[in-house]
Amino acid sequence: MPRRQMHMTGAAAAPLRDALRDLRRELDVPEGFPAAVLEEAERAAREPRLPAEDATHVPFLTIDPPDSVDLDQALHLERRPGGGYRVHYAIADVAAFVVPGGAVDAEAHRRVTTLYFPDEKVPLHPAVLSEGAASLLPDHTAPALLWRHDLDGDGRVEVTEVRRALVRSRAKLDYTGVQHALDAGTAEEPLALLREVGQLREALEVERGGVSLNVPEQEISRRDDGFELAYRAPLPVDGWNAQLSLLTGMAAAGLMLDAGTGILRTLPMAPDGAVGRLRRAAQALGIDWPHHVPYAELVRSLDPRLPRHAAFLQECTALLRGAGYTVFRNGAAPDPAVHAAVAAPYTHCTAPLRRLADRYAGELCLAFSAGREPPEWALAALDALPREMAEGTRRANTVERECVDLVEAALLKDRVGEVFDATVIDVKEREPRVGTVHLEEPAVVGRVESADGALPLGERIRVRLAQADPGRAKVLFAPA
Repeated sequence: MPRRQMHMTGAAAAPLRDALRDLRRELDVPEGFPAAVLEEAERAAREPRLPAEDATHVPFLTIDPPDSVDLDQALHLERRPGGGYRVHYAIADVAAFVVPGGAVDAEAHRRVTTLYFPDEKVPLHPAVLSEGAASLLPDHTAPALLWRHDLDGDGRVEVTEVRRALVRSRAKLDYTGVQHALDAGTAEEPLALLREVGQLREALEVERGGVSLNVPEQEISRRDDGFELAYRAPLPVDGWNAQLSLLTGMAAAGLMLDAGTGILRTLPMAPDGAVGRLRRAAQALGIDWPHHVPYAELVRSLDPRLPRHAAFLQECTALLRGAGYTVFRNGAAPDPAVHAAVAAPYTHCTAPLRRLADRYAGELCLAFSAGREPPEWALAALDALPREMAEGTRRANTVERECVDLVEAALLKDRVGEVFDATVIDVKEREPRVGTVHLEEPAVVGRVESADGALPLGERIRVRLAQADPGRAKVLFAPA
C-alpha cells in the first residue's frame, strides 16, 4: 500500500525539528546504526547469498511514491495463452543479506518497522541494504522471492508458487503517473493489465465479503519555504496495486495453513456493539443503510470526496481495531485464522525491507512451496514475533499520529483565535460534546470541544482555533 509521505524543508521548520527530536527521544527511537551493524551490512551488500535462478529477462516494474527508494515489490502481468493471467510478483529477498543471529538481524528485531518522520526516516535495515543492494531499484539486479500466480479469466487463483530468483526492474513508476496513463489509454501491457486484473480481484473481494476502506489521509509534503498538509484520497490504481499484495498475502497464508505452521495477520469479526454504533453514525450522517445491505456493500458505495461519506468511512476504521499476528504450529488450527476485512486467511509477506515479520513469512512459504522443512532460524523466531510486531506497530502508529499532530500545530501556531470551516467527522458516544473536525483549509483534522451541547456528526460548522503549539499543546477547536 502507498505510505503517507512526510517531508520537511526550510528555515521555517526549525521549531518543528526541535519538537520532532523531542518526540524521537520520548519514544526511544534509535539514532543511527551501531558500527557493527553497518559493517556487517556493508559486507552483505558486497557478498549476498545469490540464488541460482536468473529471472532478469522478466521486465518488472515498481509503483511507489515518487521519492521512495526502499522498494519491496515489483510486478509483471501477462495474458496466458490458454486464457487467464499470469502475475509475477517479486519481493525483496532480505534474507539473502541478513545472517540469522547476526548484528543486522538483532538490530532489526529491536526496530521491528521502518519509522517515517517529516524530517527523516528511521529504517528497519541500514540504507546500504534497504535503499541499495536489497531494494528493487530500476536497472539494478537483486535477489528476490519470485511469486507466480496463475489466474483464470475471472481472476481466481489456479496455481501459486514461490522461489528465489534474480530479478531486474525496468521502470520505477508512481501512482499518479500510472493512473494518468491508464485513464488516457496510453499504458501498454503489462501495465494496462493492472486495471483489468485489479478490477477482477476487487470483484472477488466483494464476492467473499471483504472490504477496503478508501479513507482520505492527511499527507505532509514539501513546499518551497517549508511544509504543508494536504488531503489525499486514494486513486483507483492504489486499490488495484493493493489487490496484488493482498493476493500474495492470501496465497502465502494458504501455503502456511496447508503446511500447518506459520504466522497470520488476523482481525476478529467486529462485535455487534461496534456495528450498532456504525448504524447510528450512518443515521446521524443521513446515509441510507437498509438492514438487508451488508456493511461491505455499503462501504463500496460511498464516495470519500463527499464530507458525510468521508466522515462515515472514518467511523468505519473502528472496526479494524484488534488486528494482530497469530502463530500456529504442528497443524494446530489458529484462532482466529481469518482477517475480517480481507474475509480470508492472510499474512504480511510483501514488505520485508520495512516490516520484520515479512522476512519470516517469506522464508516459510519458500520452504512449503518446495516441499521441504523451513530453516530452524525461521521457526525459532515465530513465537516471539506477535509480541515484537505488536510493539513495533504500536510505535509506528504513534509516530505517524504524533507527527501529523506536530505539523498541524506548527502550521496553525500563529492563527489561534481564527475561525475555519469544518465538518464534524467523529463524536464520542459517551461524551457527545467532544469530537473531531475535518477542516476544509488547511488540511487539518483536530479535536473539538463544545461547551454548549452535543456536536452534530457529519454537519459543516464553523470552529475557532483555541490552541496550537508544537511540542506543547495539540490543536484544539471550539464551535465558533
